[in-house]
Amino acid sequence: MTATRTEAAPTAPTRLTDADLDLLLLIRHFELALLDMFGRGELHGTTHTCLGQEYVPVALRPLLDDDDFVFSNHRGHGHYLARFDDPHGLLAEVMGRDGAVCHGVGGSQHILRERYLSTGVQGESAPVAAGVALHLKRTEPGRLALVYLGDGTWGEGAVYEALNMAALWGLPLVLVVENNGIAQSTPTTAQLAGSIGGRARAFGVDHLRITSTDTEVVRAALTPALRRVRERSTPYVVELLTHRVGPHSKGDDSRRPEEIAHARAHDWYARYARAYPEQFDARDERQRAYVAQVVADVAGRPASRWTEENRG
Repeated sequence: MTATRTEAAPTAPTRLTDADLDLLLLIRHFELALLDMFGRGELHGTTHTCLGQEYVPVALRPLLDDDDFVFSNHRGHGHYLARFDDPHGLLAEVMGRDGAVCHGVGGSQHILRERYLSTGVQGESAPVAAGVALHLKRTEPGRLALVYLGDGTWGEGAVYEALNMAALWGLPLVLVVENNGIAQSTPTTAQLAGSIGGRARAFGVDHLRITSTDTEVVRAALTPALRRVRERSTPYVVELLTHRVGPHSKGDDSRRPEEIAHARAHDWYARYARAYPEQFDARDERQRAYVAQVVADVAGRPASRWTEENRG
């Protein structure tokens, strides 16, 4: 029997570990640095930051093993940094510099490293992850495949094909939906009939809805869900109601001023800064300075061989 559960948001952060805060701030300042570099004309193409959503991969970090597969998306810098803690390699990839994770071939959106893959094609990873989950079920029991999706991705048929296979075959597949209420420029209410929970239940898949932006609350809610996936080899849809603080990509934001203000009012960054000023301020400045050092280091590197060979 399928079910939907909802975890309520706390009125204040419950706890803040140094490790969580450092990673949250690393991702925040990395993303801000990218937008700043684009604004100065030092980067080309596009990028999609996860400003406001950093707490999702941070909460998941200790719940995932190195042998689990993680499938990310176009808004995946936080997913990568939570997985590998490698800002130098990621920035080098975005800039096409020496030391890039994929030699500068993938850029901001398309990265392959060990059991981690990100892609900018919405919904593409879901059926691929289902295939990987089938392989894990047969050869590595207890491991899982996790896919990060947005609310807009639920308009893609590939997601439902993956859910169908996962439910029929009992696959250790987790769909983590970062529902920020808008698909590029289209509000979720204008493009999604019914609910994500209802769509999951249509396939007999359990659904967990989390409204908190507190890493400890999110982690506590996710722990039994992921344990169940591992132990029972069954799929799960986890939906987090989050807020996109930054633009869709490097500069475009079609939301009304009051909608942007609402997102910023619910930003974990401001909440933690108010709740833990002494702990927050010192570590915030430390991570800001660290990211500045990363930018200076990577910007001073030569172009990657692939980038150099394909200029023109």
